Amino acid sequence: MDCFGRGKHTTSLALELISAHQKIHTLQRLPNMLANKDPCFLSGVTFPSDGPAPPETVVKLTVYDARDKSHEASSFLGTAAFSVSDLLGAKDERLTLLLRSSDGGCGAGTVVVSRLKMGEMEEAEHITTDVPSQKCPLVCDPASHGSTERDRLLTGPVFTNPVCKVYRFQTVDNKWMLVREQMEECTLSFSIPKQLLLLYMQEDMSRVEDLKELGELSPHWDNLRQEVMTRYAGIIASYQETLAEMEKITGPSFKPSCCKAQKSLEFVPINLHTQRMRVTCPRKTDASYDIVTVGAPAAHFQGFKGGGLQRLLSRHESEKKSFSTAYQCIYYSPEHTAKAQEVLSSVSLLQPLITSLADQLLQAAQERSSPGLREALRNLSDKTEQFVHTLKDELVKSALLALHAARPGYVSKNQKTPRHNPSPARTPANKTTTTCNNVDDSIPHHKEFDEEEWDRVWASVAKCLNCVIAVVDKLAEEDDHSNEQERVAEQQLADVITSHNLGDWREQLCPLVARLKECVTEVVDKAKRAVTFVLLQEAACSIPQGFLLQQRRDVVFSQALAVLACGFVMRLYAGMQDKGFLRQLHLVGLVAQFESLLSTYSEEIGMLEDMEVGISDLQRVVFKITEAKTGELGDIQPVVRGRRDHLTVEVPLPGPAFRNMPEEIKEGKLLRVFPVLFNVGINEQQTLAERFGDISLQERINQKNFEMLECYYKSLSEKVPHECLPCFQSQTEIKELLETLGQNVVTKRRKNVEILWIASAICRRLNGIRFTSCKSAKDRTSMSVTLEQCALLRDEHQLSKDFYTRALDCMRSRVSHGDFGRWEDPEAGAATENKPTSRHFYPIALLLVSSHLLVVWLILSLVFLLAKYQ
Repeated sequence: MDCFGRGKHTTSLALELISAHQKIHTLQRLPNMLANKDPCFLSGVTFPSDGPAPPETVVKLTVYDARDKSHEASSFLGTAAFSVSDLLGAKDERLTLLLRSSDGGCGAGTVVVSRLKMGEMEEAEHITTDVPSQKCPLVCDPASHGSTERDRLLTGPVFTNPVCKVYRFQTVDNKWMLVREQMEECTLSFSIPKQLLLLYMQEDMSRVEDLKELGELSPHWDNLRQEVMTRYAGIIASYQETLAEMEKITGPSFKPSCCKAQKSLEFVPINLHTQRMRVTCPRKTDASYDIVTVGAPAAHFQGFKGGGLQRLLSRHESEKKSFSTAYQCIYYSPEHTAKAQEVLSSVSLLQPLITSLADQLLQAAQERSSPGLREALRNLSDKTEQFVHTLKDELVKSALLALHAARPGYVSKNQKTPRHNPSPARTPANKTTTTCNNVDDSIPHHKEFDEEEWDRVWASVAKCLNCVIAVVDKLAEEDDHSNEQERVAEQQLADVITSHNLGDWREQLCPLVARLKECVTEVVDKAKRAVTFVLLQEAACSIPQGFLLQQRRDVVFSQALAVLACGFVMRLYAGMQDKGFLRQLHLVGLVAQFESLLSTYSEEIGMLEDMEVGISDLQRVVFKITEAKTGELGDIQPVVRGRRDHLTVEVPLPGPAFRNMPEEIKEGKLLRVFPVLFNVGINEQQTLAERFGDISLQERINQKNFEMLECYYKSLSEKVPHECLPCFQSQTEIKELLETLGQNVVTKRRKNVEILWIASAICRRLNGIRFTSCKSAKDRTSMSVTLEQCALLRDEHQLSKDFYTRALDCMRSRVSHGDFGRWEDPEAGAATENKPTSRHFYPIALLLVSSHLLVVWLILSLVFLLAKYQ
């Protein structure tokens, strides 16, 4: 762009999209990044994503002089207009337009507009900025709709409302790179929480039914059961109300930070957006870099007065022992409770599976198929042995004894007249039958209950299976012998024999299979009652705090899972053509690196404690890729299945994409994700925490997750060849990066952002998923993202040193009108050009200086107050 005649430093450009003589959209207001007589605008222009601009669409450009950015108003210089058809029909798709002043004159200068598309950078190599007479064009992309559709195929079908920005920056060899940023909302922000709420309600309603099926209990236990059922009913009603409110919501697919304390949206993550930076360089392969930004997964509505989940759970666990005495319950540790939930979940899944496999065995016998019979038997044996192994646990046995003691009319041995002297070794255990606190020594033993009954019950399942195996082996041997005889017999006689013996196999197996099913059902009934009684005691000891903590944990996990599912889908679609990535995906899984910028001060401590537990709970999640029934949008949305302790997220793919997956993935192999969290506070509050507070929480989190990341890399190195990992310009090995990260984690250093930079580099080198968050995913998050993007341009695409700061300022500048005003701050509406940008962060050095000034101010204020009152 050239502006002649006045020597003005034009630093601002406004663009309007006009159709049929009506303004339909304000495109952008661009700051000038090279203020001189011939300014160069590094930011490009993209048209709205709701559809391609028709040829008759007119673009109006208004140029301002904004030499002093502190002024609220800018001086008008001139305007120019052109149609899309003019640009497309011009030679080399470049237009030179005269700027007209307010009085209609043409002395304001000229503006050059050109069309540049991703991948066409060779044509722009001649553009330089160090030649004063060179006309530097404004990058205009009227084909942005096609680019958006192409990028959407790469990001996935769950992303919507894309907002694009285009930049061009100079490389060290005076070439030009084209950079396109695309930010999108994710429909999973709402769909995942809705599905989880339904699963939570189904699980709690099932728990209530299990409690009812416990049968008659003594008055004490029956009262506790009624109270627990009432609590569950309250949670179910609350979740139903929340789900109903969420169903009414229409509009954007994200929750703005101003709604973070809204109860009806507490399950929805804050400001969940995806951001892709696509880079096109001369004679180099295009590259894309993805990142997911989100507010900290935490129970913002419930507040942090008592801390976050990590602290609340620890405190509650220490109090449960005293509660167990007050409620006359057996204290079960978290490990025992988790084991009980695992047993309940396993038997619920295995029973219908065993029944189905048993029916398949009978079907193979009906068809007199020896190979089918052997295959069905193999599957049945595997699942039945897994079933028996699950129930072969002392917890189930002890819970059955405890349940027996809770029946009406139960009297412990020390309360009735014994017919003989009890053994000394068992008397102490019986004295603590009603008030007991240890799962090992508090089980009531008495002669009326056969302690070996449970062993006989589950052992009968194994015996029935052995009988089935013996009969199948016998039938298979007879079939092999009869086949030899049939070869020498006449065909007609063979047909008669075959029809006569068709039902023999099924008749021999049917009684044994029926007995096996009966034994499995009997075992499941007993095991479910026993485990349910364990969970009843755990819930009774947790009233009411335990239920409140469960609700808080549900809220945090819902936000975390929506974020993880968003990142997984984006990474999956981006790597569909990468065979190495797909191999890594099914052999080992992916690492999901969460970068947190929360301080360890005030309420953000509670947010970090919530976030730690929520991300840790993601280890219970696995992914499964399925084939979509149709290509409709509704059929390719991820689906969540399972229970709280084990969830599966199914990601449907269109037919062609699914068929290109490895065989292991097509066969339904479960895919794991390894979440790791690294936190470094960077604001003034963190300075106070480091000087006067406690940062042990941050240190513990970083150390723990470094060890998890190290274990993941070790597993990856053993199973996946190095060639499967992406290539980067940096020659530093991943192992060296891990060593450096480990040293930084244990180093006592204030605001050690090296931890975050190295962790993000390792994540990208490992084909991982990147997440960045702060309190609301605005200020600190945007600084981190823009800094990381410019560092990638510098390290991987040879961004010129002279352009590094300009690129950083360009990416952090706020767009001021219309939908583009939401780019930097999604929930912000229109803003004036000179309004201070919330995304433009202070550099780290200035942040440290301001924090020191804050400390000095606090000290001086304290001295002043003391002097005043004395």
